[in-house]
Amino acid sequence: MSKITPCLWFDGEAEAAARCYVSLFPDARIERVMRSPAETPAGPAGQVLSVEFSLAGTRFVGLNGGPQFPFTEAVSFQIDCADQDEVDHYWFALAEGGSEGPCGWLKDRWGLSWQVVPRRLPELLGDPDPARAARAMQAMLTMTRLDIAALERAADGGGGS
Repeated sequence: MSKITPCLWFDGEAEAAARCYVSLFPDARIERVMRSPAETPAGPAGQVLSVEFSLAGTRFVGLNGGPQFPFTEAVSFQIDCADQDEVDHYWFALAEGGSEGPCGWLKDRWGLSWQVVPRRLPELLGDPDPARAARAMQAMLTMTRLDIAALERAADGGGGS
């Protein structure tokens, strides 16, 4: 068991969110659904209070705490993607019902922020040739979903789209 577990505050939809997330990630599962033994400010007895789940080996808790603390971009989860197929898998699934943001960022339908990042991006941005790295950065700044081929073309001087 990890000493530190992220706890995500939901407005009554922790179980739906956890089920969605575990359907997307490898080595993912719902560990436990805890129902409230008594009425609370967040809802009646028997309502889902929290959901413990793991995604790709990381443990999370989803708490149905109510509407007072919505997610912000101040906290996000970065997904390391091996290739464009993986970028597209997470991007399109998590953006459904949510909103796309700049530079590989999105908010899912519950408002949680994700960064869907291909492994190739830090390689391009850290290129020893500063002009190549700058061209890759400029291309990234024009994108929502990151496109590896377009980033590579831009780095090579061929434009970002």
